[in-house]
Amino acid sequence: MKLRVLFVEDEDDARDVLTRALTRAGYACTSVASYPAAVAALAAPGDPFDAAVVDLVLGAHDRGGELLVPRIRARAHGAQIVVVTAFADLERVKRVLNDGASFLLEKPFRAQELLDTLARLLGERDSVAHLVERALTRANLTDKEVQIARLLLKGLPSAEIARIEGNSDKTVRQHVTQIYAKCGVSSRPEFFHYVFPN
Repeated sequence: MKLRVLFVEDEDDARDVLTRALTRAGYACTSVASYPAAVAALAAPGDPFDAAVVDLVLGAHDRGGELLVPRIRARAHGAQIVVVTAFADLERVKRVLNDGASFLLEKPFRAQELLDTLARLLGERDSVAHLVERALTRANLTDKEVQIARLLLKGLPSAEIARIEGNSDKTVRQHVTQIYAKCGVSSRPEFFHYVFPN
């Protein structure tokens, strides 16, 4: 399966050139030119993005890229976010890094620099933790369901999960039923296979 990249850049030429480079490198690239288009792409059905490349300034929306970073992090928890900018305002850079950006790339840069950065970040991220984040994000679980799902993946029985979470066994079993339904599975082994398909 190709890794999915959301590319948000308002300059048409730069977007076209870099989208071609990302596609040639084997990424499934969704390219958009504005903050609203990026929000729509994040809300679209399908697997969450594995990475995002976001220009800090998007046309008239001076803070567009900055506002996108936490939205991307909320929708695609394990995504690697590369912020690009020609105006490296230190305070803004601190804010986006604190909000979850993984890397800052200053313009101008070559396509190969972006590809190398993504390859490194995605290589570091390709772990069990990422598989778990990706699967739980895809299932659109509530915060409580995510907590219980993580404990299920540790192999804990419902009674122990109930003790840890401070809930009744019946409440935990109801949450487990919801988790399985959202993941399209009916048992713990099927849930493990959903999270770790290979």
